[in-house]
Amino acid sequence: MDNRDEVREFLMSRRAKLTPDQAGIAASGTRRVAGLRRSEVAMLADVSIEYYSKIERGHLAGVSDGVLEAVARALRLDDAEREHLFDLARVAHGGVEPVRRRKPKQWVARESLLRALEAITAGPAFVRNGRMDVLATNALGRAFYDQVFDGPGEGNLARFQFLDERSRDFYPDWPPAADVTVAILRTEAGRDPRDKQLHDLVGELSTRSDEFRTRWGAHNVRRHGSGTKHFRHHLVGDLTLTYEGLELTAEPGLSFLIYTAEPGSVSEERLNLLASWTAADAHGRGERAQASATTDLTKKPTEGPTHG
Repeated sequence: MDNRDEVREFLMSRRAKLTPDQAGIAASGTRRVAGLRRSEVAMLADVSIEYYSKIERGHLAGVSDGVLEAVARALRLDDAEREHLFDLARVAHGGVEPVRRRKPKQWVARESLLRALEAITAGPAFVRNGRMDVLATNALGRAFYDQVFDGPGEGNLARFQFLDERSRDFYPDWPPAADVTVAILRTEAGRDPRDKQLHDLVGELSTRSDEFRTRWGAHNVRRHGSGTKHFRHHLVGDLTLTYEGLELTAEPGLSFLIYTAEPGSVSEERLNLLASWTAADAHGRGERAQASATTDLTKKPTEGPTHG
């Protein structure tokens, strides 16, 4: 992904979304678009039109933090958009390493992290990276996301969202859920533009999904810290869950997410039902494995050749 193209398209998309009324500017003359003109952004940021035009063409190298802050204020960027602009500027300044270092491709969860996940029993809990790969889950998380792992999703939430038709049932509010997924990937692309696996994923989804390609071109970014989501699980039905996302201090770039249901709600009952089925299934597998082992031990050994 060329950094200058990313900067240009991002700033142009933010400028196009901001109307003169929203920016507190009296509209004048014939306007071909609803958004702001470059000259208006330059005025709001207190820089020359020539300088802002250079910035919007993608030339962020040498641009001070103060100017970036002024541009962010002029365009009314939210916290996620502002961080994205500064990530793009860091790359333009020659920052070769992402702010949050990536882990090796073959990431292995620490035993203590796995124990922490399994200690959470009231809701699905999982660890994912910025590419939306689900790297580790608790037992309820595996049951909750079973379709993510057994189809074209291959354990990746973005692939599941756009390449698996079952996601249309799993996410009753599919369009806004798809918006969030792409915004998370776009944020990660600004933070870590050298991530080849992310490039490959974006290329794959852009080729195979018109829905993804359209959203990717919108250049929307967002934080994914907390909120409420609606799901329709194929085993237990509709669920309304709140989530909390935590950055793993010991694993920069990875997020620890926990879903919970409101106490006493139908969603809590359904989560408990899914958890009980999961526990029963795990117990059944354990009993079958124990029975198999016992049978093997009680079999009469096959007599071998007699040695004299």
